[in-house]
Amino acid sequence: MYHVFIYGTLKKGQPNHSLINNTTIGQAEFLAHARTVERYPLVIATKNNYPFLLNVPGKGKRVHGEIYSVDQKMLDFLDEFEECPELYQRTKVQLEVQDVDGEGENTLKPGSIEEALVYSTNKYEPEWLLKQTYESYDMNSDHKLQYHEDTSSE
Repeated sequence: MYHVFIYGTLKKGQPNHSLINNTTIGQAEFLAHARTVERYPLVIATKNNYPFLLNVPGKGKRVHGEIYSVDQKMLDFLDEFEECPELYQRTKVQLEVQDVDGEGENTLKPGSIEEALVYSTNKYEPEWLLKQTYESYDMNSDHKLQYHEDTSSE
């Protein structure tokens, strides 16, 4: 099992969350809410208003998201969904656990520092570094940048 940090459209309440719960494509279990230990630019970009975590540690804000435990099948699906390694790259990130779901030996402890995989990108337009950065992504937020599924066939 792998720990994956989700910060965008796959989070609870976001347009692609149903994918993370789809057991036909793999197993995923919500573990905790967390935020990055280091600051990163979380921006909304492209004509589809996708959230991107730019792999530029030390810039931006501490990003809030969710930690999931996923199996290899779900990780393979996520690689395909996130267009890894072409668009996003799977890297490791240090996270501060905020609140957890459940109790047991696998439960993360609030305040602990955990490492997880995250889909961030080194492949972005230079002007993205000038965009507003966010602590948390929510497609219905005040930013008025509505997420649009890419329906083009490439």
